[in-house]
Amino acid sequence: MRKLSGEKLAAERERLEQMRVYEHEYASFSAICGIDEAGRGPLAGPVVAGAVILPTDCEILYLNDSKKLTEKRREALFLEIKEKAVAWNVGIVDAAEIDQINILQATYEAMRKAITGLEVTPDLLLNDAVEIPDVQIPQVKIIKGDAKSVSIAAASILAKVTRDHLMIEYDQKYPDYGFARHKGYGTGVHIEAIRDYGPCPLHRKTFIRKFTGRID
Repeated sequence: MRKLSGEKLAAERERLEQMRVYEHEYASFSAICGIDEAGRGPLAGPVVAGAVILPTDCEILYLNDSKKLTEKRREALFLEIKEKAVAWNVGIVDAAEIDQINILQATYEAMRKAITGLEVTPDLLLNDAVEIPDVQIPQVKIIKGDAKSVSIAAASILAKVTRDHLMIEYDQKYPDYGFARHKGYGTGVHIEAIRDYGPCPLHRKTFIRKFTGRID
C-alpha cells in the first residue's frame, strides 16, 4: 500500500485514534477482543465471524469497516492484522446449519466459535451491534462498531476476506453460479442461475425460497 507521510499520515493517525475511543474507555481490561461477522445476507455460502485481540500500541494504517475498503486494501490489511494481532480466529457456520437454526442463531454460533478458538482468552468483547448469548465474557454492543472501533474493524476484515476466499474456492466446485464474482449475494445473475440449474449444497434453502420459489 502507498506509504503516508506528513499531514496525510498525521490525519490518518488522528482518524485511527478516534476509532480507539472504546479501547481507551475499557483500558482496564487486558485483552479486548473485537467481534464482527460477514455473510448474513447472501443466498449461498457460510456466515463467518472474526475475533481479534490487538496490542494496545498497535498501529495498522487504513484500518476501517471492511465495506469501506477496496478488495486490494482488505487483502493487505488481512495479512497485517494476522501478523500484528495478539490473537485472532474465525468461526464458520455453513448453509445447512443456517437453514436448521436460522441466520441469527448461526451468526451467534459463528461468533462463539471464533471466540473459543482464540489462543488468548479475552476479558472483554466489543461486538458490532449484537450481544452474543451463552458467552460468559463481558460484552459491549456497539452500533456500527466496525466504523467506531479498531478491534471490531479488524474483525470485520478477517471475516469478510476469509468468506470471500471461501466463495472463490467454491466457485471452482460449482462454476455455474458465479460465486467468485458475487460471493453468494442475490444478484440478478445469481438468481437466474438458481432458476436454471437449481440450488447446490451451498445454497441456503430458506433464503432462496423467498426469491425463486424453489427449495429443492
